[in-house]
Amino acid sequence: MDQFPSLFAAWRTIRYGTREVVDALVLPDHRQPSADLTGFLRAWPGAHYWADRDHGRLVLVRALEKDAPVGWLKHVLLFLATLICSLAAGAALAGVWYPISYPGLTGFFQETIEFGRGLLAGDWRTFLMGWAFAVPSLGILLIHELGHYWAARRYAIDATPPYFIPVPPTLSPIGSFGAFIRARSPVLDRQQLADVGAAGPLAGFVVAVGVLIWGYLTSERVPWEPGLTRSYVIFAGQVFQLGDSLLTHWLREWLLPGNTAVHLSLPAFAGWVGCFLTGLNLLPLSQLDGGHVAYGFLGRRQRGLAMITVVALLYLTQYSWNWVVWVVMALLIGGGRLEHPPVVIPDRPVARSRAWVGLACIAVFIATFVPIPFRQ
Repeated sequence: MDQFPSLFAAWRTIRYGTREVVDALVLPDHRQPSADLTGFLRAWPGAHYWADRDHGRLVLVRALEKDAPVGWLKHVLLFLATLICSLAAGAALAGVWYPISYPGLTGFFQETIEFGRGLLAGDWRTFLMGWAFAVPSLGILLIHELGHYWAARRYAIDATPPYFIPVPPTLSPIGSFGAFIRARSPVLDRQQLADVGAAGPLAGFVVAVGVLIWGYLTSERVPWEPGLTRSYVIFAGQVFQLGDSLLTHWLREWLLPGNTAVHLSLPAFAGWVGCFLTGLNLLPLSQLDGGHVAYGFLGRRQRGLAMITVVALLYLTQYSWNWVVWVVMALLIGGGRLEHPPVVIPDRPVARSRAWVGLACIAVFIATFVPIPFRQ
């Protein structure tokens, strides 16, 4: 800190948990490219970013204590369990494995037990045939979470590696309920929140588009049947009719021109799921990624946008009852609240230079949102 007087006109140092935050006003001579400031920032043992470059407001963050060690074993075990469930889901989509079904709530536990028994008895060899779904599906999910993780570390936020959530394919045709990272140090301001929230869906979207292109190129048109949607998959003998986003519609009609339905290949369904979940996650509700981004850019006005969103989703329930489930899940994730909880310094807005992040999230949401995900 000996260099502070030569670089900053004023500064304020505050401790938040394990992080020290310096809110500095850079001297006019150093607001443009400056060798002294550049050298100082390179040597700074933490993160730095401009809160308002035009007015010289610079934020410095560093850890005062060593971050807690990561319990890698639980992360690896959860990932392996999710991989097994996703491979099994892919095998069911490929029609080479059929999960046992039992009625009622107790039936779910019986199904899970039978799934485990089959796995130990050698079904894992059959599950490997579902790799063309599991690998791209988990790849999209992993890149999504690593986007969050990288952005968090960029701001010196102590974040854990991803926690994957496995689900037996007897309950879910994708073998997963997603993943999440956990911040173990405070998210200081709205810019940090917006950038960390946006990094996941933007990174995952890029991979999902590539997977979709691969998938459509390996899919096929089939003879039209009454009531069949433009895209569908068959999971364990049951037809799942899929809705369209603007992106899936455009890519399908470009890569597979025709007037009949498309039976999606395994990577195509992985791409469809990745894009659908990206659009779902960008809804501006509470603790969803879209809620992080909306609160980052709008502050307390995010609540009004969330209420409008819920009304719109409830309107869509007349076409797809699934929206009731997802609204309830979003509320549960947010602790029953539509509004995003405040950050440590809520009055510090996102820098104008980061406006492209919000615009990119809006564009991705428009491209990936599926108004009617599944048709009966």
